[in-house]
Amino acid sequence: MTSLGEIGIGFAAAVVGLRLATWLAGVRYIPHHMVGVVEKLWSGRGSLTEGRIIALNGEAGFQAELLRGGLHWGLVPWQYRVHKAPLVTIGQGKLGYVYARDGVPLSPSQTLGKVVHRGEDLQDARAFLERGGQRGRQRAILREGVYALNPALFVVITEHEVLIGPLQEDREQLEGWRETLLDVHGFDPVVIGQERHAEGDGHAVRDMVGVVTVHDGPPIESSEIIAPEVQGPDGQRGHDCFQDPEAFLALKGHRGKQLQTLTDGTFFLNRWFATVELHPKTVIPIGYVGVVVAYHGVLGEDVTGPTFRYGEQVDPGHRGVWKRALPPGKYALNPYAMTVEHVPTVNFVLRWITGMTEEHQYDKDLESIELITADGYEPTLPLSLVLHIDYEKAPRVVQRFGDVKRLISQTLDPILSAYFRDVAQTTNMLDLLTKREQIQARATDELGRRFKDYDINCIAVLIGRPESRLNNGEDPIDRLFDQLRQRRLADEQTETYGRQEVAARKLRELAEAQAVAEKQTQLTHTAIDVQVAANRGEAELAEARRLAERDVVRAEGESKARELVGKGEAARIAQTGQAEALVARQKVEAFGDPRLLALQAVAGSLSGSGQALVPERVVQLGQLDGGHGLVGQLLGALTRPAA
Repeated sequence: MTSLGEIGIGFAAAVVGLRLATWLAGVRYIPHHMVGVVEKLWSGRGSLTEGRIIALNGEAGFQAELLRGGLHWGLVPWQYRVHKAPLVTIGQGKLGYVYARDGVPLSPSQTLGKVVHRGEDLQDARAFLERGGQRGRQRAILREGVYALNPALFVVITEHEVLIGPLQEDREQLEGWRETLLDVHGFDPVVIGQERHAEGDGHAVRDMVGVVTVHDGPPIESSEIIAPEVQGPDGQRGHDCFQDPEAFLALKGHRGKQLQTLTDGTFFLNRWFATVELHPKTVIPIGYVGVVVAYHGVLGEDVTGPTFRYGEQVDPGHRGVWKRALPPGKYALNPYAMTVEHVPTVNFVLRWITGMTEEHQYDKDLESIELITADGYEPTLPLSLVLHIDYEKAPRVVQRFGDVKRLISQTLDPILSAYFRDVAQTTNMLDLLTKREQIQARATDELGRRFKDYDINCIAVLIGRPESRLNNGEDPIDRLFDQLRQRRLADEQTETYGRQEVAARKLRELAEAQAVAEKQTQLTHTAIDVQVAANRGEAELAEARRLAERDVVRAEGESKARELVGKGEAARIAQTGQAEALVARQKVEAFGDPRLLALQAVAGSLSGSGQALVPERVVQLGQLDGGHGLVGQLLGALTRPAA
């Protein structure tokens, strides 16, 4: 009876025999997660030529075609050897690098083998070699997925291992390549965006930009420091941001640092072809402009004009200082191709104060100015300067000085120090303490005039308290301050006494007002009586004035009437006399002799007289005949001939 052990031994022998028989018959099984590399030990077609590893025409050696999963026969062991190797697996979001053992040698200017296939991958070893595939490290990379590559032709380097295949030479070098790729995160795509980094106690976020260095292709011109940007026929980036090495080189791309940068996004780059450095984007904050100094581009024409002799300014895109500054914002600029100098366009303060610095750090090397006054004091003067730079003139400032710090150290500091030392030599210490406002105003005008020659606006000069440089003994400046304090105290006391005097006067006025208020009733009645009396007097005065005026008018009327009556009477008398004279003249003319007229008049008068013509008594005064009596004389006169 057969035991179980004998049955087991028989079964095992049968299995071994079967496997041996299948092996001898050339039957091979390849698991589905592996591939089989066929090595032909001998062939009637001979061996491979020198330098070749993969047989394309049935020669002895490693064959180009792979055995995929399943049964294969005809591979007799005395002619064929089958090497099993795992499929190449690239994880999600990872990259794999390929090294070809066979192919066309690289040209002297090449570092990587060119991509010879379009629409196919590296899984067709025959197509790779027949189309001129090159040996060495390849520009083509493997993206995520599973690949059936011929490990006799291709070495695949992944993040976790080196798939070297049946040939074990140069493993140390291949492992070194893998370590280098790990150091540069070469198995991961390049992700450009926001980067968090420690800043103080927290974290800050910076927007990044990628600067690309290409390691294959023709070198750049000897006069250039950076490779120019390449574009497709339609102006687009035909190389897909360096992800298509063949397209980049076909567009005349050069090796070296590239002018074109990579902005936010994910890029699957072959690190053997291109490496990326991450730099923060250029941020120009509010209140500043960025003056661009470009190190790349064609030489531009100077646009500053013949009067500006501090260098040339060019239009944007040319090499040199750009005439137009960049406004506030974020820019994906290549720091190797250009630098940006920040120039403040808002008012900013510089402090010449030892131990004090503003946030912008422009004044960190400035100190209080040492002076010697006209009266021999040696103080240090702390002061502040408020400046402004016109944004349109910012490129001129950079062209003239290089940057704002050199502007301050090479121009503003010596000018300001010399100016205030000159002022101190003609100013007493007490004036420096008490006339600060006048000194500030004068300094603002004078320095503003000087700074305009350097395209800078001086807004204000602010002077602080002078301090003594002496560290031993009593401070003489403090003594001056004591004198000023005493003088101020005396002024305050004088002001106090004056106010007290005013207060006393006001108090007296208040007392008078109170007394007046107490007698207000009497004062009111008295004032009313006075007003009544005044009104009465004014009424009487008005009445008297009216009567006087009436009498004056009446007298004037009577006088005028008398004057008119007199004038009328005189006129009447004159007219009567004239009439009588006319009558008398006519009578004289009628009598012919005036004596006759006179005799008639006498006779008329005598006839009308009441006196007796012949007196009753006659007094004899003389002889009648002698003509000496009254009658005789009268008659004589009448009878005397007219003369």
